[in-house]
Amino acid sequence: MDKVKIGIIGCGAIAQVQHMPNFHELQHLFEVTWTCDVSAGLAQYLANRFNVTNHTTDYSDVISAPDVDAVLLCHRDPKTEIAVAALNAGKHVFIEKPMCFSNEEAAAIHAAGEAAGTVSQVGYMKVYDPAFELVYEESQGWDASFVQINHLHPTNDLHTSQFHIERFDDIPSSAGEQSTAARAAALEQALGPDVPTEASRAFFTLSGSMIHDLYGLRFVMGNPTRVVNTDVWKDGRAVSTVLEYESGARCIATWIDLPNLWDFKETLEIYGDDKRVILSYPTGFSRGQLSEVVVQEIDEKGLTNARKPAVEWESPFVAELRHFHDCIANGTTCRTPVKDALDDIALIINITESYLKGGPVEVAR
Repeated sequence: MDKVKIGIIGCGAIAQVQHMPNFHELQHLFEVTWTCDVSAGLAQYLANRFNVTNHTTDYSDVISAPDVDAVLLCHRDPKTEIAVAALNAGKHVFIEKPMCFSNEEAAAIHAAGEAAGTVSQVGYMKVYDPAFELVYEESQGWDASFVQINHLHPTNDLHTSQFHIERFDDIPSSAGEQSTAARAAALEQALGPDVPTEASRAFFTLSGSMIHDLYGLRFVMGNPTRVVNTDVWKDGRAVSTVLEYESGARCIATWIDLPNLWDFKETLEIYGDDKRVILSYPTGFSRGQLSEVVVQEIDEKGLTNARKPAVEWESPFVAELRHFHDCIANGTTCRTPVKDALDDIALIINITESYLKGGPVEVAR
């Protein structure tokens, strides 16, 4: 297979800022044959802008089309219904985060993927960041005692305003109602009925934004054994959790909404007795900004030194699409499969349960 023919379902900000320009760059690997959105105007706009032949408001048109090998799902959450339908139709599927919200949804997507025998990749773009790959290599071969994550998140509007993003007011009210109802059903499936507002906000923040920190943490540290505690404040717009690992190491991870502060800050900091590795990410709504890596350690002379390895320029969004093509065309093992994402969904539920319980929660295995 040379070019993978792909349909885009969901034509909002992430499709306009990242995915469609990147598919244009990767024309030798992909051909976008369909755009789909519940907004007819938006589906047509994106098709016209990037010279895509077909556009529709009905996802079934895309997954049944003979000129579609794969679909990229970046529509409004939850994505479970369309993901399962696409896999049942025999398509390869790239699912933007969050994949879903409940263990039951995750299991359904995984089962559909296993039955289809196609590639099902989750949009965990940060692990394809060349800077993260450097950090992963630097984290191996020594024991981390402490990991700290800080995710200070301004409103996305501050950064998406740097781009031309088209929006239309033709979305049927029924589409919003269906999505809201599906989110509510998934929340109840994950945590039970009558979840307090601050807990549900924290849960969806963990699923939609802090998920980047949690899957990167899993790559470096493996799965934790216990959520020691979780605190939620600012009416659910801030969450901090302490995770414990089998080695005895702890991670303190914090996400906080600072809506009017321009500077986006997201760091992964790994500390051992004689080595520290610090990774700083730019916002996902940027192009051309590199992540940064700092390594501090003691050399053979006992002197403390710091170095900043050079980071390759490839965008992690481009790298993950290259990998998706490689998995489809060459049978390469997927680095971010749906199967592994099941652990992340379960951990997010456990973190929220720790807050609701007011104490430790053993991590589901």
